[in-house]
Amino acid sequence: MTFRAQILGAAAGGGLPQWNCGCENCNLARTGAIPPQTQSSLAVTANGVDWAILNASPDIRQQLADTPALHPTGLRDMPLRSVLLTNGDIDHVAGLLTLREMQPFTVHATQGIHDVIAENPIFAALNASVVARNTIRLDEPCEIAPGLSATLFAVPGKVPLYLEGDEVQTDLIGEQTVGVELTAHGRTAYYIPGCAILNDDLRARLTGADTLFFDGTLWRDDEMVRAGLGQKTGKRMGHMSMSGEDGSIAGFADMDIAKKIYVHMNNTNPVLRPDSAEKAEAEAAGWIIGQDGMEITL
Repeated sequence: MTFRAQILGAAAGGGLPQWNCGCENCNLARTGAIPPQTQSSLAVTANGVDWAILNASPDIRQQLADTPALHPTGLRDMPLRSVLLTNGDIDHVAGLLTLREMQPFTVHATQGIHDVIAENPIFAALNASVVARNTIRLDEPCEIAPGLSATLFAVPGKVPLYLEGDEVQTDLIGEQTVGVELTAHGRTAYYIPGCAILNDDLRARLTGADTLFFDGTLWRDDEMVRAGLGQKTGKRMGHMSMSGEDGSIAGFADMDIAKKIYVHMNNTNPVLRPDSAEKAEAEAAGWIIGQDGMEITL
């Protein structure tokens, strides 16, 4: 038995191409010049039979169809055992509505994230008598599939866009944005699709990891502004950029992490182009650019 992780969706919210975006990357993806990517999600297993999905992307129907290991094994028998949520963002919870077909599994999340879901009556479509809700306390391990343990921990971030008020704290530490420590067979992987800052606590926790799946939303902080696609910077959205003095490439450069993989990349990020200088720079720094369907064996 081996500890396996498969990227179901490597893109950030909106995917690649994003339906209403005419940026260079989206146009290239529409023509097939670069690979399309669905929205952020990761599937993990400790035995190759029982799987947990981290974040329920709006594209989950397509992702499940594209992943033979997650296909039904009988009339209503599924290898899916649970869905774990790292925040309440639309691109991480909307897929729960696709999973409403009276199929038993467990939704794992912090109390804060469960509260966000409970406040929206549409999620009652997930019949509570069939789909269990399990609250995970921060820093307490929980089995999310046979032989696979997950520990949630707070990372700097912000509340979902639809919950923002007049003042927004982008480096909030609490239950609304979490990372996941995954352990099985003596190996450890981390999944952190959203992170605003690499602080000392996070640095200490991640040192020595076998694999890290990390927030790669933007290449540079003002990427969307420069592209004419909006006025928000990466920092305003609660994400570290890859490049720059305070970016993740520089921040992780001296850390002992065996394998580093970028996920949750915005449709504007130039690393999504296989021949870009930015992709080459990230790879030269020891990073792998995640793609839909990529499988990692730990």
